[in-house]
Amino acid sequence: MDPKRIEALLVAVQGGALSPAEALERLRFMPAEDLGEAVLDHHRTLRAGAPEVVLGEWKTAEQIARLLGALAAHGSGALATRVSPEKAAHVLAAVPGAQYRELARAVVVWPPCREAATAGTADASEAAVVAVVCAGTSDLPVAEEAVVTLEFLGHPVTRVTDVGVAGLHRLFPHLERLRQAAVIVVAAGMEGALPSVIAGLVHRPVIAVPTSVGYGVSQGGYAALLGMLSSCAAGVLVVNIDNGFGAAVGAARICGSMT
Repeated sequence: MDPKRIEALLVAVQGGALSPAEALERLRFMPAEDLGEAVLDHHRTLRAGAPEVVLGEWKTAEQIARLLGALAAHGSGALATRVSPEKAAHVLAAVPGAQYRELARAVVVWPPCREAATAGTADASEAAVVAVVCAGTSDLPVAEEAVVTLEFLGHPVTRVTDVGVAGLHRLFPHLERLRQAAVIVVAAGMEGALPSVIAGLVHRPVIAVPTSVGYGVSQGGYAALLGMLSSCAAGVLVVNIDNGFGAAVGAARICGSMT
């Protein structure tokens, strides 16, 4: 449950449109709901600024559907990450309003106020724009995980794709767009140099996401991770390998601190 919904609930009670008993019934699952195999944290938005999200990779399709449905039942939408197409088919059949973003491997039930995000847009008047940049097409799944998470959290996104350092000139036409963003999330594999380049050109917070893309000594993203941690461009923030979700939540929190 988010702060605006709670405030609206209190205003309804104050105005007599809702009785205290009815308000109590709506609040009875707050702050947590015990489903037996999981305890949903409905209080997380108030406490941490972002709701609980279902990590689907190691859960069954039935578990994902049950958790996603329980989160969405409270009217604030729900998001599940790392969901395979096979699991997603079951979840979509079980959870009303659920949509699958295949490249991002995410199942989303959009909050009513953010249904426009299904078209890849959001209300720029209410939230800061975040740029999501990926070095190569192979990095797109991680970048798109960040995109769908940001859209779910209410932030409009500008995408810049396939601008890695092997053809660095491709980045330059996008620099003005990057300068207009509040935060820049950069996904890159191989040696992971792109975040350093962008941080040296643009005066904006840069969150680097190493991806597991690369050959041999890339070691599933460790080379990119170490390269980003060793960046000579000051102030680059680094998340875990392939963690587009974590980068998006970090970007949203930075944006929130600016308001």
